[in-house]
Amino acid sequence: MHTEVFVAGGGVGGLALAVKLASRGVHVTVAEQLDKTSPLYKGELLQPKTINILDSLGVLSDVHEYGNKIEDLEFQEVIRHSSGWLEEISNTKLTYNRLAGDFDYALMIPHDRIKAILKEKGEQFPEYFHYLAGARFLGFENGKAAIKWNKDKKFVEADVYVGAEGRSSPTREAMGVSVNRTDYNHHFLTVTIPRPDDFIEGKIVTTNRCLLGMFPLPDNEVRTVYLIKAGEYKQIKEKGLEYVYRAYGSLEPRLKEHVKAIKEWKKIQLMIPYTYHVDKYVTGNIALIGDAAHTVHPMAGEGMNLAIQDADVLGELVAWCKETGRHYHEYLADYEQVRRPHVEFLLKLSHLSAIVYSYPYEWWRRLRMKAVERMCEDDKLHEKQMLNISGLGKWDFSIVDRAIQAGAFPARKQTITDTQQLNHHFQDYPWKK
Repeated sequence: MHTEVFVAGGGVGGLALAVKLASRGVHVTVAEQLDKTSPLYKGELLQPKTINILDSLGVLSDVHEYGNKIEDLEFQEVIRHSSGWLEEISNTKLTYNRLAGDFDYALMIPHDRIKAILKEKGEQFPEYFHYLAGARFLGFENGKAAIKWNKDKKFVEADVYVGAEGRSSPTREAMGVSVNRTDYNHHFLTVTIPRPDDFIEGKIVTTNRCLLGMFPLPDNEVRTVYLIKAGEYKQIKEKGLEYVYRAYGSLEPRLKEHVKAIKEWKKIQLMIPYTYHVDKYVTGNIALIGDAAHTVHPMAGEGMNLAIQDADVLGELVAWCKETGRHYHEYLADYEQVRRPHVEFLLKLSHLSAIVYSYPYEWWRRLRMKAVERMCEDDKLHEKQMLNISGLGKWDFSIVDRAIQAGAFPARKQTITDTQQLNHHFQDYPWKK
């Protein structure tokens, strides 16, 4: 079997890459090990940059149909008294509407739905898009990709090979890359539960010792994440589901009855956050995208987005090579030169977001509250933060910015223009110049 591009892994990153290539007349073969949906939690939050990419792939109307738009993120700090009284001590909102351009919102959509939308789009290009369900990538033999498909071992020869298998990546192993990993002092419980009709925006409620994040999905559901200490899961499980009911209800009264829809522990997934980054994305004619190359802490909601953004840049590069008659292997390094600094920036941003909620000290909580409040009060801080998490660009925080966040300087009164913000947007395809 021969193809121009072989993609190991049919997750959202692999499928986004395949759709872009097929739509541009590049023959692509996707080998996906799973032949049914996975019960494990995967990313569901689409950031503005990713929404822009999905629009360019021609699937945004379907994404909107099955997604829930989020424009605001509410940050509420509370004291949970022993009597059950919930005392609010801080409440701030950051808004995606501060972003310049058409994509000034985020969107929650079930992970399997976005995969189905991308696969259906790829199938509109049957001459170029080939999807092998239930095909497990085994590794490379004699310069070809070996797969096990329909109980037989087959070989695929390609001009470019892409590893998009996720955290367990045979492609990464074959490349012999180094992996730099960071672990954390906390874990998460994550589960989807029903939500009230009026619960439509993202919200994070925190005490000095715990955190409950809530991100509304369509169909009156909400994805929740509850922070626990690393290693605490067993003790919590022994306390029973009543512990979860009380924890949720005490932090967000609107969900007090809805959380009782959880009837068994297997509905709740333990999520152990860690980050890593490989030392190279490209070797010869082999490239890595998504979790095969990097994974981020889930606090900033960037994992799935980075995979799709990787796919966009790599797909544009390969398509451009074919359209202009250039050799793929001579330009693959440009993909890494574009993506690595962007990924490193968001890895750092996600790591800092995790650290902000990692310590139970009251003085630490006061610093966190002040930092978030100042982001709301100072337009420049607000725009920098939303631009940075959006994936659309990068605008570094200065020493003055940090001093304002800490309360050493007063908030600025100036308003940032769209032009100022647009100057910090990423230029993703520099080879075209």
